[in-house]
Amino acid sequence: MYPNINEGLKIRIFKTKNFVRWAKKERLSDAALKSAISELETGLIDADLGGGLVKKRVARGGQGKRGGHRVLLAFKDNDRSIFVFGFSKNDRDNLDAEEKEMYKKVAKMYLGAPTSALEKMCKKGQLVEVRYEKK
Repeated sequence: MYPNINEGLKIRIFKTKNFVRWAKKERLSDAALKSAISELETGLIDADLGGGLVKKRVARGGQGKRGGHRVLLAFKDNDRSIFVFGFSKNDRDNLDAEEKEMYKKVAKMYLGAPTSALEKMCKKGQLVEVRYEKK
């Protein structure tokens, strides 16, 4: 079994391969993603798009959230979150209805998948688990 590298925490955090590429280009750190998850766990949700799909604002390095990044993630409280898409507020305002529906289906697939399937996706490089440093 894939080790639970987020030991002591309630939620496992993953990123899709495409999200990893986008985040690297935008210099969006795992620390910023972990912070976003912490906010979600306390109920600070920017937009619940339905079906487990959530939109969250994430600050751009050295700036605030207002003109920063927007991320979409599949979120299941106390279980898992999967970052699936991100965009900069400067690049676009929002998603269209077709995109929202597509990402809702993606969220449903990830949230409904057994843990073993997510672990296989990690081994294949389709997902990357965000690691927590041990304190």
